[in-house]
Amino acid sequence: MSDDSQQAPLEMSIDALLGEDGLPLPGVDASSWLGGPTPDTLKSAFGAFPSGVAALCAEVDGVKRGLAATSFTVGVSFEPPLVLCSVQNTSTTWPHLREAARIGVSVLGAGHESVCMELARKGEDKFANLTAIPTEHGSLFIAGAPVWLECSIVTQTPAGDHTLVVLQVDALSVLPDEDPLIYHAKQFRRLAG
Repeated sequence: MSDDSQQAPLEMSIDALLGEDGLPLPGVDASSWLGGPTPDTLKSAFGAFPSGVAALCAEVDGVKRGLAATSFTVGVSFEPPLVLCSVQNTSTTWPHLREAARIGVSVLGAGHESVCMELARKGEDKFANLTAIPTEHGSLFIAGAPVWLECSIVTQTPAGDHTLVVLQVDALSVLPDEDPLIYHAKQFRRLAG
């Protein structure tokens, strides 16, 4: 059974329990629609949330390192300026990247799908087909990205099968007319104009 056919009866049932004002009718309880999380339902639920895609890159000991992250959050704090990223514990790149003095965070733009795929793959030379712009601190930025944030690591906190990384923004650049790359429901998307 496809995901669409599983959701259609649920949507019809929910609509039948809402009043004309869109609010639940008296006595309605959502418990009957909830179930325990499974790997498939978690992937579906998390994938339903659209997110931007960030590239975290730096040169460490003479080697260019980078990874792509869809679990990136800006505006964690304005004073000091903090952002947050979640990195899989199985990442072979993060143990090297976290040793960098500063990390270049590039919020990827529309048209950077191939950049994301290069940085997401396994292997050492992820930069063979990428244009990365260095800074004096060792950060690397992806050309054409709408936002560049040069960051230093503040904290790393284990959280299940990931590590939550809080980064302080030390310097930045913004190209306001460039659209971001969006990841939603296992697909890359663009903002509608």
